Amino acid sequence: MNASYSEKEILHDALTTAKLSTTNYNTFSNECAHENVRNSMLNILADEHDIQDDIFHLTSAKGYYPTPAAEEKKIMETQQKYKSALN
Repeated sequence: MNASYSEKEILHDALTTAKLSTTNYNTFSNECAHENVRNSMLNILADEHDIQDDIFHLTSAKGYYPTPAAEEKKIMETQQKYKSALN
């Protein structure tokens, strides 16, 4: 089968894969019994977050992942909600 994927599909797949990778490395780092292994997992996790961020910004810049600006009122409400939860 000769499947052809669009750029949008490829980027969406890459972003989904990056999200799954960060989830897995986070779990691995939380479950490490040895500090050296845990630190290695945390370093890989940080790298994966950077990769995910790069893919997200590329996908967003191409218009494949629209992120509308939040209304100021909603931002203030959310900040207040979480400030209240901390107190």
